Amino acid sequence: MASTDDKAKRREQEKLASKAAKPAKKKSELRETIVVVIQALLIALIFRSFAYQPFSIPTASLQPNLMIGDYVLASKFTYGYGRYSLPMGIIPFEGRIFGNEPNRGDIAVFKPVPQDDNYIKRVIGLPGDRIQMKQGRLFINGEMVEREMVERTTDTDSFNTTLPVIKYRETLPNGVSYIVQEISDTAALDNTQEYIVPEGQFFMMGDNRDRSQDSRVLSAVGFVPFDNLVGKAEVRFFSIKDNINPWFVWMWPGNVRWDRMFTSVYD
Repeated sequence: MASTDDKAKRREQEKLASKAAKPAKKKSELRETIVVVIQALLIALIFRSFAYQPFSIPTASLQPNLMIGDYVLASKFTYGYGRYSLPMGIIPFEGRIFGNEPNRGDIAVFKPVPQDDNYIKRVIGLPGDRIQMKQGRLFINGEMVEREMVERTTDTDSFNTTLPVIKYRETLPNGVSYIVQEISDTAALDNTQEYIVPEGQFFMMGDNRDRSQDSRVLSAVGFVPFDNLVGKAEVRFFSIKDNINPWFVWMWPGNVRWDRMFTSVYD
């Protein structure tokens, strides 16, 4: 039969063993948490790099279709993978893997040749096309694109400047239809030279025709090489007025555009 001293020793040993086990258990839990966080970050990075990447709309160039404060997801796989599809262009390779050329009327994210920032515009001209603006009307390969007046309204840009505009429904030769806005048909980019789109490049334009710096400005955007495409815009997943940061949740009431969330950018 164990003595009182033996029992006391055993209790003391059990206490010491329990104290030693607690730090080990805490270290194990911390390690597991770090592993889970790293795994989640890797999954997010892979998803962003190869599936869908989120982009915010900071300017009025695609209004009313994409408004300032819209957040969209662009699919990476639609056009295949090029240098600029990957984060920060970290792999400097030429060409595209699984490349598919965009269709006329797509809304595409890209990096213009002279710029570092991502741009988002509509694909208007394909390789070999002749593009020109005459008195506010779009001509593709010598043919005037169909345009029908919708309404007179106003448009507010990123500098909070509001001007009257006319909305038109424009229909491209392939049947893609969308709304464009014009302040007038005599603005600086409403009468242009004829642009001949080089092979392997595309001509991009904003839907807000008098408030868009796009391929019509050769020194700033110009023709966009296929390799410079980032992805095809697909869906709005969030929208908030006045470009308010989306994490300012206390400002959501009255500012979030609930009717624009989780809607196609081609509606």
